[in-house]
Amino acid sequence: MNVDDCGSGMEIKVDIVELNGKIDRITDSLDVVKTSIEDIATGINKLKTAVYNPDEGLYARLRELESWKEQTARVLWLITTSVVGLATATAWKVFL
Repeated sequence: MNVDDCGSGMEIKVDIVELNGKIDRITDSLDVVKTSIEDIATGINKLKTAVYNPDEGLYARLRELESWKEQTARVLWLITTSVVGLATATAWKVFL
């Protein structure tokens, strides 16, 4: 065994230690990414529930609003035609 072999052996050990440190950092980074992805998936599931829930979701609320709008429009037309009819009847009686 000569001196050059010991030096290169030490360099290899140092390189291995550095690689282990880098691998540990990559592993830690992957754990952080995994946690972030899990949080994102949880948030997406909450959004899907809020939007698509058949009883309380966004689409259910829109359906209720559209139904209310249609009913209100019908009532307004009924009131308008009644007022126009009463005005016409009153004008007919007054002028004839």
